Amino acid sequence: MPSVNYDLFKQAMRMRKQIFCMYDGHPRELCPVILGHSQGQEKALTYQVGGTSKSVLPPGGEWRCLFLSKVSNVQLRDGSWRVGSSHTQLQRCVEIVDMDVNPSSPYHR
Repeated sequence: MPSVNYDLFKQAMRMRKQIFCMYDGHPRELCPVILGHSQGQEKALTYQVGGTSKSVLPPGGEWRCLFLSKVSNVQLRDGSWRVGSSHTQLQRCVEIVDMDVNPSSPYHR
């Protein structure tokens, strides 16, 4: 059975809503793109558009791989949907892809 966080990320993806949440003690503003599982854990490949993290966030944003068990205080909100400039490499964040909102997705989900 999916977690509450999993369901919220899925809803955000369907509605193209940004997510504001806490992850590893940092506030994050995210656009989730791929949702699924790796080694039995729920994971999401996201594009971080604001907030902070352990590393510096470039001005245009950056791809981030998240364990949903470490996400808290999830809020869906309106905002521009951004996912970076290209999808030229296969992602390695999510092994079993349940949902992918990339229009040129190789996963077709």
